[in-house]
Amino acid sequence: MKDRVQDARDLAGRPRAAHPRLEPKRREVRFSKLPDGQADRAHRWLGEWNRLESARGPHPRGVSVRYLLTDYTLEGIEERLQARGFHLDNTLYSKLVRALVAFSEQTQLRNLQTPERLLKQSNEVYVQAWEHHPHGDRDEMPPELREYR
Repeated sequence: MKDRVQDARDLAGRPRAAHPRLEPKRREVRFSKLPDGQADRAHRWLGEWNRLESARGPHPRGVSVRYLLTDYTLEGIEERLQARGFHLDNTLYSKLVRALVAFSEQTQLRNLQTPERLLKQSNEVYVQAWEHHPHGDRDEMPPELREYR
C-alpha cells in the first residue's frame, strides 16, 4: 500500500509531507463527591507528568488537562487515575462526554496514521493511468443482440 501511495505522489509531483501541526487538547476530568480532595491530589499528581499540563478546572471537582494527542489520550489518563485509586464522576453526562471524546480521539489517531491524500493534481495520476490502459469505443454486447430491437 505504501508503495502505491509513493508512486501516486511521484506521478503527481508532490513531496512526502508531514502531518499538519496538532493542536493541544484541553479536557476536563471530573471526580466523584467522595472521597473529598480528589481533584487537588489529582492536580498535583498530573502536574508531575511530562508533556501534560494540569490546572484546577471550572468545576469544583474537576481538573483541566492539556496534552497532545500523540502523547496522551483522555481515556488513558483516566485509566491511570483509576488505577491510582481515584474515583471518576459516573453521572450519565460524564459517561457520554467520555465516550464521545474517546471515539473522537481514536478516530483522530487512526487518521494520523493514514497517508496524506492527494487532493491537488490528483487528476494527473488518473490521466497517466488511463494512457497506459487500452481503451476505445467498445460495445461488449454481441452483434446479433445489438441489431435486435
